[in-house]
Amino acid sequence: MKDPLWCGEACRTLSEEGVRLKTRQWVFLSLLVALSVVLARVASIRIAIAGVEGIRIGFGGLPIILAGLMFGPLAGAIVGAVADVLGYMINPMGAYVPHFTLTSALTGAIPGWMMLAQGRQSITKLKLIIAIAVGQVITSVLMVPWFLNMLFGIPFAPLLLPRIVAQVIQIPVFGLLSFIIMERTAKQWGYSSWSAVPRGNEEK
Repeated sequence: MKDPLWCGEACRTLSEEGVRLKTRQWVFLSLLVALSVVLARVASIRIAIAGVEGIRIGFGGLPIILAGLMFGPLAGAIVGAVADVLGYMINPMGAYVPHFTLTSALTGAIPGWMMLAQGRQSITKLKLIIAIAVGQVITSVLMVPWFLNMLFGIPFAPLLLPRIVAQVIQIPVFGLLSFIIMERTAKQWGYSSWSAVPRGNEEK
């Protein structure tokens, strides 16, 4: 049965999207988790607000986003959630807040959903930037300040400007890096481009 016309590939269930990922892909996802932890907890600027991590500037989100773009929303969500929990266990800042694990999971899932909605017949820099932008606006710009306000009473508005400025820089950089990494990975795996790489449930 074909996917409904109104949403195309995006209507495939998450179980179909991720449960049959092959061993090579799971190894790649594990590497993305490790890379995210290192970049986020060690190679990032982390600013505490009200005793918890409120602002993080760096490339820790890129491996999480890549997981969603390359292997779908379920893979992105798994990498995001695992990286956040593991990173907190290794190098905590303040109390553990599960709300931020949710935003980390959505950081990977939303770009994956967006790529499905846009179609993966051709992977372009613009498609990647749009997918990343939607995810980052929802999670980093809106959800994190909202949670900080809801949980700790930190005013919402003052947190927006630095996050918007950071994303104006990060989103195009992440989009370009994602395109380069995806295309080079595809060639290493023997495909002409990432568009030609079978999804987990298509690979023989």
